[in-house]
Amino acid sequence: MKTSKTLSTKDNLQVIYEDNHIIAVNKRAGDIVQGDKTGDKPLSDVVKDYIKDKYNKPGNVYLGTVHRLDRPTTGLVIFAKTSKVLPRLNKLFLTKDISKTYWALVKEQPPKTKDTLVNWLKKNPKNNKSAAYPKEVSQSKKAILHYEILKKLDNYFLLEINLETGRHHQIRVQLSNIGCPIKGDLKYGFDRSNKDASISLHARYIEFIHPVSNEAIKITADLPNDPTWNACL
Repeated sequence: MKTSKTLSTKDNLQVIYEDNHIIAVNKRAGDIVQGDKTGDKPLSDVVKDYIKDKYNKPGNVYLGTVHRLDRPTTGLVIFAKTSKVLPRLNKLFLTKDISKTYWALVKEQPPKTKDTLVNWLKKNPKNNKSAAYPKEVSQSKKAILHYEILKKLDNYFLLEINLETGRHHQIRVQLSNIGCPIKGDLKYGFDRSNKDASISLHARYIEFIHPVSNEAIKITADLPNDPTWNACL
């Protein structure tokens, strides 16, 4: 199995894994994966600049966005470097043949050491927020995640989360729904923000079979350099 190591480049871009077809980076809090109405430079453009400089590519650089992370969230983001691999990666995500594992810090102890949460989530585009319901309601989508308490810190609990579905703000709203909002997540009920405006949700691991080489790939994103995250190791 191929594993990953972090390479820091200019613009503080942390490249974790790269081959001819795929590049994976460790997203910082505040970075946006794709351009939006803010006009801020997206991570996709930073990665394009990195590829252009590293390989002295003339003209436009191809880069396909496979998935996204919320702006205040940190961790693993994968991009396709070729048009050949983009639909194959998209299919891996669609068929759930890619394993994504997240770590989250919460202040309140979850009801169980490990559990599966099943809710119906409905997005409100006006406030960019989702609500969780125990049963299906109009325009809602089923959401399933599995969590486990990995470690008890002095003031927080470290949770490991695996998703079965990929819904809008899914981890944030489902944990908040059991009384465990994520550290720093004011939108979903935490009482104060983190100093860097992040929320303590980190895309930690991704595992999949490479769609071209058929090798088993496991990529790990280093945790943010923060005292609470450092206590998790």
